Amino acid sequence: MRTIPATQRRAPALDIAVVGGGMVGAAAALALSRAGFSTALLEARPPSPWQQQDDVDLRVVGLAPSSIKLLDELGVWTSIRNARACPYAHMHVWDAENGAAIDFDAADEGRDQLGYIVENNLVQWTLWQALDAAGVQRLCPATVKDFETRTDRVVLELADGESVGVRLLIAADGGGSPLRERAGIKTHGRDYTQRAVVAHVTTERPHAHACWQRFLPTGPLALLPLADGRSSIVWSLPEDEARRVQALDDETFVKKLGIASDFRLGRITATTPRAAFPLKLQLAENYQAERFVLLGDAAHMVHPLAGQGVNLGLRDVAELRDTLAAARDAGRDFASSQVLRRYARRRRSADTLDAYGFDALARIYAWQSAPWVAMRGLGVRVVDRLLPLKRRLAEHAAGL
Repeated sequence: MRTIPATQRRAPALDIAVVGGGMVGAAAALALSRAGFSTALLEARPPSPWQQQDDVDLRVVGLAPSSIKLLDELGVWTSIRNARACPYAHMHVWDAENGAAIDFDAADEGRDQLGYIVENNLVQWTLWQALDAAGVQRLCPATVKDFETRTDRVVLELADGESVGVRLLIAADGGGSPLRERAGIKTHGRDYTQRAVVAHVTTERPHAHACWQRFLPTGPLALLPLADGRSSIVWSLPEDEARRVQALDDETFVKKLGIASDFRLGRITATTPRAAFPLKLQLAENYQAERFVLLGDAAHMVHPLAGQGVNLGLRDVAELRDTLAAARDAGRDFASSQVLRRYARRRRSADTLDAYGFDALARIYAWQSAPWVAMRGLGVRVVDRLLPLKRRLAEHAAGL
């Protein structure tokens, strides 16, 4: 990416281009178009159609109230909820080493639910279906080969030889973001040398619309309620162990999973095929460059133990929409460095706090020496009894 002086004086074709059509990118394109910006969404491949008769997608997300609020503002939440979403009102988290537990209940927060478990594909597909009516130009398939930043615009060079001029380029193209690299923005973090094994399982007892998470010496295991009565598991394991677990026959796997889950939902009686995804902590050193910003995984990747990755990305979307709209309504250049820095400072500060908070939890629960295990248990029991502190933690997770 290089910056050159403007050589053309006519206005760019569009206000904004969003590159990356996943949940966060599609939400950004829809939000910005509904806010009055002329917007294009560029994606190499369209999402697979979501259909009611298909089995539940292996990738699910726990949507926090902040995410539900944004999706409702975008006019898609009712469709998602009515299609196949499971509310959860209770969360029980406990330590396999000392038994210390902490509980979160929606009733304690004056709410009906803590959140909803929803398939990634359902969220993405519903957002895509809303793009045309909102006036978003969908360029798909489309791949950005390179881009040039000029005084008043960014010119995207596409792989098919076409070019697009925009006032602002938004990269929502994932953790390996080619656009972030072309913008010269570096990242830092660490590889957890773990994989999250995911599957959907049938249990002896109903999930009762509750989330369960057990911290094991090898990593956390979460059981998340699904709308069809099954539970989705996210089991973080060292890479070699994750491969062994993936290779187990179903009978051996469900026995091993039952033991790992402490049989909180009784025996595991059936499972789907399994998949696994690598885990890493990654933060971009900056969220913006000239007429360029990062969103979602392109900006931050976090440990899944708190299930907040997509929620952080959707909070990026809400913050960026509000920041850009306020600048435009005040008669300012919404893509100026000053405006983009405001978004970048706010979101990078919040994301860094969360990312390293989750990382600290992962490190603390990895401690195995007896004194540290006892101290950890004491700390959890104290937090569970300190209701104001526990309420603050719940409100933070909810994005309130």
